[in-house]
Amino acid sequence: MMPSSLEGQFLIAMPNLKGPHFERAVVYLCSHSEDGAMGLVINHISSQITFPDLLRQVDVLREGEDMINLPMPLRRMDVLDGGPVDQGRGFVLHSSDYKLESSTLAVSDDICLTATVEILRALAEGRGPSSALLTLGYAGWSPGQLEDELQNNSWLTCSADTSLLFECAPEKRYEASLKLMGIDLSMLSSEAGHA
Repeated sequence: MMPSSLEGQFLIAMPNLKGPHFERAVVYLCSHSEDGAMGLVINHISSQITFPDLLRQVDVLREGEDMINLPMPLRRMDVLDGGPVDQGRGFVLHSSDYKLESSTLAVSDDICLTATVEILRALAEGRGPSSALLTLGYAGWSPGQLEDELQNNSWLTCSADTSLLFECAPEKRYEASLKLMGIDLSMLSSEAGHA
């Protein structure tokens, strides 16, 4: 029996979850159904590429062009390591004030997902969404896999918070998401308990 969908919620890694992609990870779950789940890690900054370099790779900025012409929020934007799957592909999680027909997926009333170069151009030209974050790659789960991980005490879940998504610095999102739940990190145990 499939539990209710966790789409549009945060998954917060428990201390027992190790590895480069998921240790201390906060994942925004973009889809969750009986077919599996897909989400974006929103708190791991990529060490592989900077935002200006990415914009140059996709020809949004020309080689040698300075970021001074970009809107202020973009000048500070980090590229996030969204997960181990399809790491050469970009995903923009953004506010719902911007939509590309047939390219934008509404995850919730106020959060959308777009995975095209057009949104990067729109952001660079100041006509994109008011709030956005960019990941390379995503996290994916096969049918039943996420449910198994939840039963094995790998993740906590909570409602997503747009201010945490778009206003909190990536490196502070793990502690901030636990605080949303009223949890002190030092009180978390890596041992699963079953009644």
